[in-house]
Amino acid sequence: MRKKIIAGNWKMNKAFADAEELISDIAEGIEDLELKNTEVVLCPPSIYLEMASDIAEESEFKVGAQNISDKEWGAYTGEISAAMLQSMEISYCIIGHSERRKYFQEDHALLAAKVDQALTYEVAPIFCCGELLQDRDAGRHFEIVKTQLQESLFHLTKEEMRNVVVAYEPVWAIGTGMNATAQQAQEMHAFIRKTLAEKYDADTASQISILYGGSCNAKNAKEIFSQPDVDGVLIGGASLNADEFIQIIKSI
Repeated sequence: MRKKIIAGNWKMNKAFADAEELISDIAEGIEDLELKNTEVVLCPPSIYLEMASDIAEESEFKVGAQNISDKEWGAYTGEISAAMLQSMEISYCIIGHSERRKYFQEDHALLAAKVDQALTYEVAPIFCCGELLQDRDAGRHFEIVKTQLQESLFHLTKEEMRNVVVAYEPVWAIGTGMNATAQQAQEMHAFIRKTLAEKYDADTASQISILYGGSCNAKNAKEIFSQPDVDGVLIGGASLNADEFIQIIKSI
């Protein structure tokens, strides 16, 4: 049975003391929850990873990074490698987020190299894919997502692919006030699973967790989670509020 995953992407938010308080509040809030086949993943800014990892040792959540280098080691000022994450026992890393694609011009080949680095060092990639509003309006949303999967993931073996988490983020529904419906989310998640099955096989596709990365909150979480191919969420703003994040976790 594939895992349910609730991942919080903090992006570039929270000063140190606020981050420590938020992590501690979430840890306390999930302490008595029965997280059957469900993983909670916190992805704070990289300078807080060690603190988060320390707290996670006595809690029920995993820690993920927001980005890694495509290089293993070397003179790359400001970069963080997958090997470094492994040495800190970081479990996950977000790769290919729409903001990285947009603001840092990360292309398919670069993302493929980052995925390879993560898997080499046993860090599970949370690979993001999704379309812009103009792509959806033009009816190209399936084509765009399929290309992103093909160009950055389909060089992987079946065994490697089973260690990847896919996150579908309709870019037009992130921070815009627009929301994808639960049915739209299910439609794309089913397409992604079908595409994975065509490349690999149905058994492999059935084992891969596919997360919804649109605007999810405590009000719409239960409906989103009720969709058969939605295995969890990658949450932005709502993960910065402990009470709301915990309510979303309780909805799964």
